[in-house]
Amino acid sequence: MNNKIKIKKGDNVLVISGENKGQQAVVKKVITKDYKAILEGVNLVKRHVKPTAQVPGGIVEKEAPIHISNLMLVDKNGVASRVEMKLIDGNKVRVSKKSKEVI
Repeated sequence: MNNKIKIKKGDNVLVISGENKGQQAVVKKVITKDYKAILEGVNLVKRHVKPTAQVPGGIVEKEAPIHISNLMLVDKNGVASRVEMKLIDGNKVRVSKKSKEVI
């Protein structure tokens, strides 16, 4: 993929398409190789887990990855918008295209 990933761990994002459309969540992990992200409490799936010393086993709900193209970054004002990279004072920063504010 030629597109750069502009979403980082800890960002607040909005799901813009798919089964979980309209939900806002915080990014737990970004998987750069697959161009996906795992969000807290979104896209829950059930997995059958074998018992181990830490986990008793059974059916466990966990978050499944969502493709980055289905996510939109939410700025401090709660407005979802696209993101552009700008050089400000020699530093690369993410800027919201709607509000023109640094994220």
